[in-house]
Amino acid sequence: METRCVRARIKPGSIEAVREWARTINARRVEALATLVDEQIQLESVFLESAADGQYLIYYTRGADLSQADKVTKTSQHPIDAYHYEFMRQHTEKGVPLELLVDLEA
Repeated sequence: METRCVRARIKPGSIEAVREWARTINARRVEALATLVDEQIQLESVFLESAADGQYLIYYTRGADLSQADKVTKTSQHPIDAYHYEFMRQHTEKGVPLELLVDLEA
């Protein structure tokens, strides 16, 4: 199992779009979960961080093969993925991977 965490800065003035995106993903949960099945992702969580220098999305992902999941994502035919990628393009800056220090699973 592989784990990844990425921090993406939210562009100024985009917090309402971020909240609408989160409402949309949650409302279309069945569709969003179908994309995770295709990607063989077992867990994906997104957190909002408010820091002194701005706001960030923190993505935590766990799956069998994250590089393979990235390839599957790029060819996804799910409309929810198109929505998500357009949101990210408009409202966030390029994400920065965070260093994994501890990853425990019982």
